[in-house]
Formats: sequence, C-alpha cells, structure tokens
Amino acid sequence: MTCNTRRRGRGGFSLIEAAIATALLALGVTALMLAVQSGTAANGAGRKMTQAVFLAQEIREWALRLPFVDPQDPNNPPGPDGSSPQTFVDDLNDLMNVTYSPPRDAYGSPMTDMTGWSQTITMTWRDPNNLSTTVANGASDIVRVRVNVAFKGQEVLSTGFLAVRRSTE
Repeated sequence: MTCNTRRRGRGGFSLIEAAIATALLALGVTALMLAVQSGTAANGAGRKMTQAVFLAQEIREWALRLPFVDPQDPNNPPGPDGSSPQTFVDDLNDLMNVTYSPPRDAYGSPMTDMTGWSQTITMTWRDPNNLSTTVANGASDIVRVRVNVAFKGQEVLSTGFLAVRRSTE
C-alpha cells in the first residue's frame, strides 16, 4: 500500500482573488459611467452648437434679403432707426448693433419658443480693395456682418459674412 501524502488543490477562490476581481469590476463600471457621462455632455454641446448655427443662418438669410439702404430714404444714416431691439427693419443697416432675445427667424419674426437664446448683430463697413480694412459706416458697398449667438448669456457661436450692395439698388 502506498501512502499518498500529496495534498489536493482546494476548489474556489481565495479572498485576495475575490478582492482583485471586485476591484477590476468596479474600475470597469466606473470607466463605463464616465464614458456615458462624457457622451451625454458631448451630445448636449453638439445640440447647442447645431441650434446656434441654425440661429446664425436665420440672421444671414434675413440680412441678405434686405435692401442695402433704406428704400424710402437712401440718405438715412446707417444704424437702427430707434426702438431697442429694432422691431421695424426695412434695410440691412437697421440690424446694426442689435440684440434679439427671443431670436428672430429668416423673416424677422420672433421665435418665442427659443427662450434663453439671443442673437447679437454688429456691422462694419469694409474697403472694397482690402476687406480687412474698416471704413466709416456707410462709406462702402461691402459690410461685414457679425452674428454672436448666446444661450443663457454664454456665447455659443460667433460667425460672420459679407453683404454686398446689389447693382440694382
């Protein structure tokens, strides 16, 4: 008879192995939660940026449809005609230095369902021979229109475009 003195291996996990597995699982769950949170924040920022681009495009559409100068009085000096924000807009320069909150659509109508959003429009006249050179208001046929879109007072987008007097005006 032989005596088997060899010890058999135990079944199951040791306490150290269970602790390491729990720590790895917790680390994985934490990383997953952070990834979900980052994705949610990125989606929110993307949604805000998309909305801001839409609001800037609405101003661009509106501005480019307007006549360059006042159709009733071509000698009317550049700038808003009185009310703040400018409510009656019949030419491009009526949008000068105006903030709309609620924002305006491509026809100048208030978008009352867009609470918290605003559009600020500024203009500078540019030298036709050097577009980086600013000239006196009304002294050129080219205007740089800048649109700043903000949500709850924080700027989301700042963009601009050139508006040029049409030859038919």
